[in-house]
Amino acid sequence: MTRLQQLPVALQRSLVQRSTLKVIAGLMNFDATSVERVARAAGQGGADLIDVACDAELVKLAIGASAGVPVCVSSVEPEQFPAAVAAGAVMVEIGNYDAFYPQGRIFDADEVLALTRQTRALLPDVVLSVTVPHVLPMDEQEQLAIDLVASGADLIQTEGGTSAKPFSAGSLGLIEKAAPTLAAAHSISRAVSAPVLCASGLSAVTLPMAIAAGATGVGVGSAVNRLDNELAMIAVVRGLREALNSTVATIV
Repeated sequence: MTRLQQLPVALQRSLVQRSTLKVIAGLMNFDATSVERVARAAGQGGADLIDVACDAELVKLAIGASAGVPVCVSSVEPEQFPAAVAAGAVMVEIGNYDAFYPQGRIFDADEVLALTRQTRALLPDVVLSVTVPHVLPMDEQEQLAIDLVASGADLIQTEGGTSAKPFSAGSLGLIEKAAPTLAAAHSISRAVSAPVLCASGLSAVTLPMAIAAGATGVGVGSAVNRLDNELAMIAVVRGLREALNSTVATIV
């Protein structure tokens, strides 16, 4: 049995159907009130997975607030993962790195590989997702993804929203914002057999493009977690869910 087969059945099914929707509360978001709102919106909006900062109490809070949506925890410090898994997280993730770039903190391929191997040694049986840094040239992103899977990564996640510089309004601007992560999803999904989650800078407009590019699912953070109104959060998650379902139905 592969590690992915240990995931909850509904989450496994979404991966097989290439319809996984992950709602991201934020790697640096330790605000319990904010995480609880995001988790409730994810649960009521139809998300398959919630991604929260690596903290045992936040894991428990997210599970309860979302009425049982599976939780993934994100960190760049592998030693934090075991406590979060013990609290109920079904997946751990190295990255993404968007929160670190403004600080001048850059993750290169060697460091990401080292973190992956350290995490796999700590948690040999837990599902592991690893983000490929978008600051690498595309051919190096592809090679890193291959090396990550060989080192024990079960899923690969893309990023790129912070490097995009959209200059147009409306839908065109949303497409420009998503271009880097879409390009990475296209290249990496053809280089590895592991599922690829496309994240960072996505919207309901660009979710279908991510799936068409080869992604198994999508991760959406700021489109939801920056809102200060819970009803608006729920509406956005439902809109993302509908866009993804429509895309999958068209492909099928």
